[in-house]
Order: sequence, then C-alpha cells, then structure tokens
Amino acid sequence: MKKLITSIVILTTTNLMADVVAGEKVYKANCAICHTVNGGSAMGKDFNIVSYTRTKAKIEAYAKDPYSLFKEFGYSANAMPTLPLEDKEFKDVADYISSLQPFKIWMKKGSK
Repeated sequence: MKKLITSIVILTTTNLMADVVAGEKVYKANCAICHTVNGGSAMGKDFNIVSYTRTKAKIEAYAKDPYSLFKEFGYSANAMPTLPLEDKEFKDVADYISSLQPFKIWMKKGSK
C-alpha cells in the first residue's frame, strides 16, 4: 500500500512539473512580450503578482476570454488579446503562473 501511495504521489508530481514546464514554454512564446515574472516593467501585470492574487482556475479563464472577464478582474478596460491557444496550453500556462507564488493571498482566511 505504501508503495502504491508513493507511486501515485510521484506520478502526480511528475505530471504537474511537466505541465509547469510546458506552461513556461507557452508563457515565453505568447505572454512574455507583455508580462514579466518576478519584477520588471511591461504592459501587463507581473505574473508573480497575478499568481499571488488569483486562483489557477481564474487565471486560465481570463487567459481564454479576457474580454468577458476584465471587469470582474477589476480592470476598467482590456488590453489583452485573445490568444490562439489550445485548451491544454491555457491549462499549462495557468499551471506555470500559479506555480510562481507558493503563498497565495486568496488562501488567507476570509479572502475571496
């Protein structure tokens, strides 16, 4: 039983890491022109801050359809284009962005 649990943990971790690596590639090819990671100056928010304040599901949803969600995210206008990515690429980039900040503000008690 212990070996089975260990195997499941290893497989899950390996799959998550593969998604994060794939997501970093998607970020570099599609997002890095407008978004930095861990500081810098760009048109869009730094993804470390995005990771700190947003859930992975919200990141993925916004990346897929920024025009319908910009007001929900607190923006007065939307400058982000709709990206021609596959569902798996949206998921991977959301995994990558979410991995950037291990402590999430939305995890605090009482936050939304």
